[in-house]
Amino acid sequence: MTVHPWPGVIRAYTKYLPVDKNTPIITLNEGNTPLIESTFLGPRAGIDLYFKLEGLNPTGSFKDRGMTMAVSKAIEEGSEMVMCASTGNTSASAAAYAARAGIGCAVLIPRGKIAKGKLAQALVHSAIVIELEGNFDDALHVVRTITDEYPVTLVNSLNPFRIEGQKTG
Repeated sequence: MTVHPWPGVIRAYTKYLPVDKNTPIITLNEGNTPLIESTFLGPRAGIDLYFKLEGLNPTGSFKDRGMTMAVSKAIEEGSEMVMCASTGNTSASAAAYAARAGIGCAVLIPRGKIAKGKLAQALVHSAIVIELEGNFDDALHVVRTITDEYPVTLVNSLNPFRIEGQKTG
């Protein structure tokens, strides 16, 4: 029996994504998450209903689908650092994909407003974590200012390549 492991979002959906043969593929084999049939809501509504189990992605979030694209394109463009504002899933995903790529990751979080498990994932992947006073929008404003002025790639959902990857769900 030959085993063919899932290749990750970019290889699986190459013809639908803005990549070419020169795009480095930074992957944790995200995607290919199962659809689980609803045995309660679907029958009551008289429809076939399925739930997509995105928690089975590498960092436990659908955001991995987009982060593979954002970080791959950042590497293609010569970036050595990615940055995001986050209260949870984005920080974990950005840090994991940056670590896989061998580049730096900085995460700006609103003080006391991040899921501890996601913060732990970012730290385990060696992200630089900076707490700021304020809310998520304040942190995102700082990230946008920094990434506009310095050679650092923003990987929040404002990044168009990240959105392309998230469409693969």
